[in-house]
Amino acid sequence: MTVAILVIASIGLFSAAALAVADRYLSVAEDPRIGMITAALPGANCGGCGFAGCDGYARALVAGTAPTGACAAGGEKCAAEVAKILGVASAAVERRVALVRCCGTRSEAIRVGDYNGICDCATAASTAGGDKGCKYGCLGYGACANVCPKGAISVSDGLAKVDKRLCIGCGKCVKACPKRLIELVPASATIHVLCANPDKGPSVRKVCGVGCMGCRLCEKNSGGKEAGHFTFEGFLAKVNYQNPPTDAQIVAKCPAKCMAEDPHFETGV
Repeated sequence: MTVAILVIASIGLFSAAALAVADRYLSVAEDPRIGMITAALPGANCGGCGFAGCDGYARALVAGTAPTGACAAGGEKCAAEVAKILGVASAAVERRVALVRCCGTRSEAIRVGDYNGICDCATAASTAGGDKGCKYGCLGYGACANVCPKGAISVSDGLAKVDKRLCIGCGKCVKACPKRLIELVPASATIHVLCANPDKGPSVRKVCGVGCMGCRLCEKNSGGKEAGHFTFEGFLAKVNYQNPPTDAQIVAKCPAKCMAEDPHFETGV
């Protein structure tokens, strides 16, 4: 018994000595700025910056391989603090939020069947494209809401809705949506086209009562093509977020009723 105890104690003592020597001579000193930057970041670990969490972003910043303004959750204040730690100029940060480009609720969008499978958009989409008549529309099974780290997305009446006040612009919902109809837009933009169907008007109206018809009245009522507030993808109007419209009258004049003024607040869409 005594011998066994002495052997185990000797092994433990030798291992401790080896670790102490390795720590003294083999350890690599970490740049203290990594810890300082990690502490300055919001800690959301959302991955919106393109790196594996806040620590990964901090290491990339110290290595000089990432811009100071890539943290959507932290915004300008965070970017300024990070720039101060690094001793560089702060990059301008434009807050962006998620927008669901669909307003086809269950009362407006035709359903072509009853889906009774797993409550997940990707799974529903893999089942003959889902149960919604519009193949571009929101399925409303909450894949985006499930990945949102801030609980900014809810599903109501078969449609995902984003709360602009809570959204940090991490982009996780963009990747989670199998229909690719969620995009990050400037938080300052107030007028949006809530449709993603580029088909001709008659085809769109067969499946949704509020789909874009491609009539171009929005473009006409906002100063014409020369004003550059809208672009078109097929027959679908899209807001040019580099030069967004501001006149709320074009929303009221949209015959398709697929436009909204700051939908995150006013209508909850």
